[in-house]
Amino acid sequence: MPTIKDVAKHANVSVATVSRVLNENGYVNEDTREKVLESIKKLDYEPNELARTLYTRRSRMIGLIVPDITNPFFPELARAVEDVTNAKDYTFVLCNSDDQVLKEKNYIDVLRKKYVDGFIIVTSTLTSDHLEGINTPVVALDRNFEPGIPCVSADNYHGAKLAVEHLHNIGCKKIAHVAGPEFVMNAQHRLRGYLDMVSDKPFFSEDLVVNGDYHLQTAKEASMNLLKNHPDVDGIFVGNDLMAVGVLKAAETLGIKVPDHLSVVGFDGITLGETTSPALTTVAQPIYDMGAKATNLLMEIIEGKAVEETQHIFPVQLVERESARKGMMLSE
Repeated sequence: MPTIKDVAKHANVSVATVSRVLNENGYVNEDTREKVLESIKKLDYEPNELARTLYTRRSRMIGLIVPDITNPFFPELARAVEDVTNAKDYTFVLCNSDDQVLKEKNYIDVLRKKYVDGFIIVTSTLTSDHLEGINTPVVALDRNFEPGIPCVSADNYHGAKLAVEHLHNIGCKKIAHVAGPEFVMNAQHRLRGYLDMVSDKPFFSEDLVVNGDYHLQTAKEASMNLLKNHPDVDGIFVGNDLMAVGVLKAAETLGIKVPDHLSVVGFDGITLGETTSPALTTVAQPIYDMGAKATNLLMEIIEGKAVEETQHIFPVQLVERESARKGMMLSE
């Protein structure tokens, strides 16, 4: 394998000159640059990436930290991050944290030692104190992080109101909510949207809100208890699509027909919702666009470009499928 010294000898320049050409660091006149590049091509020289990283303290690599890789929402986000990083000649490392702050901190520490250029973080546990002194660009995705940290998210509050409004408009008389974890900010916003739509309704009581913890099985068990305790519930807004699958499974187990006797609306718009039976009506986030925006924003910060707008909130839309009645009133 040819070395950088071989390239320097072939081009009749110093090793330092070859290094400046490779790292695009420092002045090299155009004739010399062309001569070095020609020698690299002729010798089929491949730079030592580890050495280059140690020299430049840049790896052309970013870290993506997500809380639960088993939730299809996050692989769909990761696909967007991968596409953008590949297009810009970067790579990315996907880290699953299980919403554990110690795992998130460990991933950050390990990747910093490898001179990762930046992080995209989906977190409910880290705070700005955990990032103090790391001097590495960070963009928050899907969940608001801390003031001053650039963030890309969806309009969770408005989306929740859309879901509840739809259930009301198709004739649901008693609407419940399967919520996400209490400590997750987007779950809080979705819960607040639900409450602002129903808290003044005669049917409302606090036990119409149950916690599904953003997990399918937990949501199934919670919604089974909900439907047993409130058999007259005819509409459920679910805080994410994965939990909504759990609600559909609960209804099936209890012999409740969806949507004839129970209408279900999820939140996220993941592909899984198209494959359920019945297919899931949902409030869809532009998942791919959010992931791409977060990655492009991080790249701009890494490259030292001025970023004027750091908070990006994407609109959401209701996608009607078969798990909620369409355009007709439910029976009294």
